[in-house]
Amino acid sequence: MFHNYKVKNYNLRLVLALMALTILGIMVIGSADADKQGKQIIGMALGLVVMVIVSLIDYEFVLRFHYYYYAGAILLLLVVLTPLGYTVAGATRWIKITDSFRFQPSELAKILLILFFAWYLQEKIDDINKTKTLIFIVAFAVLPLFLIIKEPDLSTTIVTFSIIFVMLFMSDLSYKITGILVGVGAPFVAIILLLIKHRNALLLKIMGYQSLRILAWMFPEEYPESSYQQQNSIMAVGSGRFYGKGLNTDSISSVKNGNYISEPHTDFIFAVAGEELGFIGSVLIVVLLLIIVIECLRVAKHAKNKAGELICVGMASLVAVQSFVNICVVTGLMPNTGIPLPFVSYGVTSLTTLYFGMGFVLNVGLQSKRTWEE
Repeated sequence: MFHNYKVKNYNLRLVLALMALTILGIMVIGSADADKQGKQIIGMALGLVVMVIVSLIDYEFVLRFHYYYYAGAILLLLVVLTPLGYTVAGATRWIKITDSFRFQPSELAKILLILFFAWYLQEKIDDINKTKTLIFIVAFAVLPLFLIIKEPDLSTTIVTFSIIFVMLFMSDLSYKITGILVGVGAPFVAIILLLIKHRNALLLKIMGYQSLRILAWMFPEEYPESSYQQQNSIMAVGSGRFYGKGLNTDSISSVKNGNYISEPHTDFIFAVAGEELGFIGSVLIVVLLLIIVIECLRVAKHAKNKAGELICVGMASLVAVQSFVNICVVTGLMPNTGIPLPFVSYGVTSLTTLYFGMGFVLNVGLQSKRTWEE
């Protein structure tokens, strides 16, 4: 389970990027909601401890318990849909532990699914393009995706689907099958958006509040109550200009200080960063996220086996897709979906689970082809 790893093989670039981004997030959270800053610091400390411990455990040993991870992810997602689930703004995505602590199972489920599919896809690598194998992969993917969208949580469903798809693509899925999936998926999404735009009654009823968010994105002036948060977010980002108004600004012109952004410390933390840190601060956040993704892919390139490669690719996809969706929402390029910005948004469980996943990436790096050959 444990090996005699060499400190020189520890990926300090990744660790430093994670710490720098988290500290930057803590600073912005303190400006958005000072009461949350202390808890986020605790989350970072806990996350670092978890990451270091996990990074020293042989990931191949961990993958022996693959089906337990899948079963655990499904069980967690099922519990949310029971009376134990906690509802906020019409969405039941949390389990309330105490009055001050809520746990979002889908955050941990993403990591558990990465571990499961890393093992499963490695085992089926030689038969990955066979119909039977693809049917089983789809079956394993559909159940958690269905449970997540039932919460409802469309944004997490999109991110989780993207992670699984990228991992499948990196498992030598044929370009023909990939082309068919993209060729069918893209027009399907376009048709859904077109039907919503024309107010198709049946689709609006099926999608519920999610269709309202899309309509508010398309026609903000017609749905001011649903679009105000995103419009204010865009205004906040733009008002920061190049240098920003400064952290903890007391400017009366601040969109954040005027309480025009709901939950500024979570899903719309990038709006606060844009207003107070300006273009420079926003770019710094994006660059740090990009460094994390690149480092995960670099580790994947030198992984000693396919499972290690897929773990790193899965974590890179999680950070990349979730960051892309969050920033697009904040800047008005996508409908409001409600998803945190990795390592920046407030959330102790979210932050801890991300560090948990990065621990596996670090362990894959410690057992790379180069270190294995030394």
